[in-house]
Amino acid sequence: MRFLSFTHKGRSSWGVVVERGLVDLGARETNPFPDLRSFIAAGRPSSILDNLEAPDFGLNDVDLAPVIPNPDKIILAALNYWEDAADPAKAPNYPVLFLRLASSQIGAGAPLIQPRSSQKLDFEGELAVIIGAGGRHIPLEQAMDHVAGYSIYNDASVRDWQKHSHQFTPGKNFVGTGAFGPWMVEAEDLPIPSRGVSLVTRVNGVEKQRTNTSKMIFDIPYLISYLSTFAPLEPGDVIVTGTCTGFGITRSPQEFLSPGDVVDVEIEGIGVLSNPVEAES
Repeated sequence: MRFLSFTHKGRSSWGVVVERGLVDLGARETNPFPDLRSFIAAGRPSSILDNLEAPDFGLNDVDLAPVIPNPDKIILAALNYWEDAADPAKAPNYPVLFLRLASSQIGAGAPLIQPRSSQKLDFEGELAVIIGAGGRHIPLEQAMDHVAGYSIYNDASVRDWQKHSHQFTPGKNFVGTGAFGPWMVEAEDLPIPSRGVSLVTRVNGVEKQRTNTSKMIFDIPYLISYLSTFAPLEPGDVIVTGTCTGFGITRSPQEFLSPGDVVDVEIEGIGVLSNPVEAES
């Protein structure tokens, strides 16, 4: 199944994608879960998934929100893909990690915001892992039991601010730069990490990045186990697993996003996360 969060006429809700639209589970009187995160925390009980045939809305009738609008943690990995010419001897010994604030996130279709203070807004297509069952000190061999599902992330980055120091935080947390969506595909419906899936990023229809999730240096089980050693993972936490080369600052000449551009990130088995770019007002 594909679960999503959305707003409709100013009301925040969540639901499930069906053939001709979506079912608004948040509006059901018998539903005790106010948001997708709480539903995941309860183990995604099937008892509230009855009578899903008739949609309440078309997908175009709602504004999609970040899949998990209110995660406890968003943890992102950097430098996490083997490139074709990579030297294994230069691989990091441990994941390079940083945090993103939930307030920086946007949903599918919402504009990525080019800030007033920079002309170096960049794109990074990535696979997002959504934690189902929380835990601490999760063994490697049990890590996948803690995954609820997968989604798509565009970790849009303000490069000059990112490089003000050795810490990534400023350039990774501008308002309107963390695109997350369009929905969560349940883990049992997608063969990750038993085999990889393709990931492609396009700007204005032109391919800029292409990789396969099998090329991760630190795979999903490792990331879950490693992260849970220093921070208890909670249901609804989001792990963004890194990107391959091809994003703007790695290109020659460098390419950055401008108002009017459209960025599409496509992951096999999930769909397409599409966002236009607008200037900060």
